[in-house]
Amino acid sequence: MLMLTKRPYGGETDLEPIANLLEACEAVDKLEQWTTVAELEREFNEPSFDKERNIQLWEDDTGKLIGFASFWKPPVGELTDCYLGFRVLPSARGGTLEREIINWGEERLREIAKEQGVSSVKLRCSSRDSQIDRIAVLHENGFSADRYFPIMERSLQEPLAQPQIPAGYTVRCVTPEQDAEAWVEMHNQSFIDHWNHHDLTVEDYKYWRTDPDYKPELDLVAIAPDGTFASHCYCAIFPEDNKRSGRQEGWVGILGTRRGFRRLGLGKAMLLSGMQTLLAAGMDIAKIGVDYDNPNGARQLYESVGFRKLHTNVSYSKEVKTDGVKA
Repeated sequence: MLMLTKRPYGGETDLEPIANLLEACEAVDKLEQWTTVAELEREFNEPSFDKERNIQLWEDDTGKLIGFASFWKPPVGELTDCYLGFRVLPSARGGTLEREIINWGEERLREIAKEQGVSSVKLRCSSRDSQIDRIAVLHENGFSADRYFPIMERSLQEPLAQPQIPAGYTVRCVTPEQDAEAWVEMHNQSFIDHWNHHDLTVEDYKYWRTDPDYKPELDLVAIAPDGTFASHCYCAIFPEDNKRSGRQEGWVGILGTRRGFRRLGLGKAMLLSGMQTLLAAGMDIAKIGVDYDNPNGARQLYESVGFRKLHTNVSYSKEVKTDGVKA
């Protein structure tokens, strides 16, 4: 029987073993989800992330890292759900480790729920639709699929239509420090009626705009005649991923229009503007993720400009009950 040791994150010395574990998983799973020590460090240092309490590691009797889990909770607002991400070394899969990891996630959720006096919270996990074994583990542990997120792509070598910006609106690149509060307000108002939305904080926004891969020229905002931030399109390029894949791909990471400014053509105009910035940056392919059941027709918009489905990520959840008594 495999002897396991569970422990919390121990600091920077754990970064390389975690990166090595994720790389070993990628070699088998082939999800094109690569990582580096620097990327992990940036994720763990996000202001709203408690890395001391929300990372857990599992080692075998030789001290080798074979399991990694991270737990995310909304930084602000009502506690309705939390997210458990986990990876298990391929050679250690199929035993009891996955169950232990999920148990830890449930225990962590109960702790947080008790701190906030909440009696029932959803624990979420995700999987690529092709990961049959992972999906089986989630089902065996009480999870069920509740939302589907196609990843779509579009060649940038095909002709792009010119963006039609509504009269009186201006489109410009974002200046993160100067625009932070207005941008975050716009973003939260744009997604407040979307499934499973959690407000972004100004602190987290500013943190991620210091990422070495962040490019202001790919970060666009549309401003209404009265000065209101009305719509935004944030694109990203990940050079390390492109080096690994051998392709020049860019992502439309965020696309949204705040309520009161919809049905004016801003979404399509900003999407096309973002794709043009990726093309100008030397990208051959644009990718985007979408909620299949988005109530505002996002999937249909993306299809109308040539995006086609590549694969699907699936959200799984289970209800976790607590005593609801605030600690």
